[in-house]
Amino acid sequence: MKFYEHDCELVAVVGPYLAKAAHNDEVAVVIATEAHRREFQRDLQARGIDLERAIADGGFFWLDAAAAMAEFIFDGQIDHGAFNDVIGGHLRRAAQAARPISAYGEMVALLWDAGEVLAAIELEELWNGLARELPFSLLCSYPAASVSGSEHADALHQVCHLHSAVLHPVSPGESAQRQVTGEFAAQRDSPRLARLLVAEALEDWGHDSTLVGDVVLVVSELASNAVLHAASSFSIEVTVQSSIVHVAVSDCMPMTKSALKAHPPHGLGLIDALCGDWGVASGSQGKTVWAQLPCGPSTQAGPPER
Repeated sequence: MKFYEHDCELVAVVGPYLAKAAHNDEVAVVIATEAHRREFQRDLQARGIDLERAIADGGFFWLDAAAAMAEFIFDGQIDHGAFNDVIGGHLRRAAQAARPISAYGEMVALLWDAGEVLAAIELEELWNGLARELPFSLLCSYPAASVSGSEHADALHQVCHLHSAVLHPVSPGESAQRQVTGEFAAQRDSPRLARLLVAEALEDWGHDSTLVGDVVLVVSELASNAVLHAASSFSIEVTVQSSIVHVAVSDCMPMTKSALKAHPPHGLGLIDALCGDWGVASGSQGKTVWAQLPCGPSTQAGPPER
């Protein structure tokens, strides 16, 4: 999910996201306003993407966000069946090509801007329902100004928790910071999913393979500890700022004395060997193990893709 302050910032994120889909022979499904669609198309053409050919080959589906919503929202109420038929129908047709799908959507933002905050949350949940049926990645965006204000705090918290990663704009004078977050169930496959999420983010941000490998190894060890030893769901937060990568993995097991011991060459012993600093903090619902690794500058000056 991307919060943006200016359209140029939005294009700087969505353009590479869609270009990557084209270069990787994926299918892109774009649900946007007419104004944003034109901006995305100009950006893609500037990146050397042959849009006419991509559309003819079934690589791009363009939908007008307002027109699409009119097909499943009636008298202010979302018709779940119609959403499944309309939006789900487009994704199922895209899936027939047996290629990965990258979707981008602005319908939730239009609902939020119209004051239909509960409907926006409902629509986010419907997207997640489709994701349980069909494999696809989804990037959606919200104008930062529309979600500001304390009156939106609870609803915004709900929306953020419906996404695996949240991208915030960098304010003037603030040092560049990138962050990826995720929440995972207590399942054996969850550490792998956490590794993939973090690796993709770091690679998109332009970091070298050595740093990516070290950070992914730290995430893997901490996530595996949460699932195998704490039998707990867990959340991850990886933040890159200045010359530091900060990794935090939180689970639902209370902190004990044994949690502070490092036993090489595995688990926290490996963390101790890889990281410049690490520790364990107790929280109201469990503990957080954090670690910091040094990093050099990335090769990408702009914001991350996802």
